[in-house]
Amino acid sequence: MPDRPFALYRSAPSAAGGLSVTGIGRHRVTQAINIRKLPEFAVVLVEDGQGWLETKAFGVQTVTAPALFWLFPGKTHSYGPDASGWLERWALFDGALTRDFTRLRLIAEDAPVVPLHDLSEMQRLFDRLHSELSLDTVLSQAEAAATMHGIVVRAARQAADRSNRERDPGLHGAADIRPIIDELRRCACDPIDLDVFAAKFGMSPATMRRRFALATGMSPKAFQLRIRLDRAKQMLAGSDSSIESIAAAVGIHDAFYFSRLFRDRENCSPSEFRSRHNRR
Repeated sequence: MPDRPFALYRSAPSAAGGLSVTGIGRHRVTQAINIRKLPEFAVVLVEDGQGWLETKAFGVQTVTAPALFWLFPGKTHSYGPDASGWLERWALFDGALTRDFTRLRLIAEDAPVVPLHDLSEMQRLFDRLHSELSLDTVLSQAEAAATMHGIVVRAARQAADRSNRERDPGLHGAADIRPIIDELRRCACDPIDLDVFAAKFGMSPATMRRRFALATGMSPKAFQLRIRLDRAKQMLAGSDSSIESIAAAVGIHDAFYFSRLFRDRENCSPSEFRSRHNRR
């Protein structure tokens, strides 16, 4: 990535409805942008310096490098550095996939600023995005869309890691709870007393549930059920075992209840899943 300022714009490919990157740039900013609206989404990465961002949904927030913030289409915003200026990179993007980003709160209008603990990760992604957009081919535009997806996801992961540490200083990311996740995965089809299970790892049930949810986004019970149904799907696709025996094998001894759970989560019955995916 050159140190000199640049700005690069591209028209969205006509067939790229899911996600497209339409611009990227890097420069040192010394003046504020006041009361502006953009027609597409934008992400601004502040590499060095500090300043502020103001939006209607969030009000005024301090921005201190390393950090990034999201700007939403059609929404008025103002932002800028303090008197010393800041070094920023930015990218413009749009497409139907942004609805999933906002629905899943990977990007959130009421929490637009993301403090970063790993600036180098974001710099590498922005470097890649610049290289891909510079080529301006159908393939490189598709690669740029994938990289933008990576920026959204990695920013959300850094935000989640920071939030986890602030809520629970004893938790330093998913690695600290990995033995619990691995053990629950191993014995997911067995009856589990979560009080006893938590005590095995020196935690109260409430602490384990909180830490587990922070690391995985779901409760231990929900995780256990997901593992059971995933194993059931493997058995349905790879064997001729009866629905009753498969239900029992994954720890659900009422075949009717198993079938109801399966349909609720997979939008098809176990038999329908087998007919679609059977490999025998």
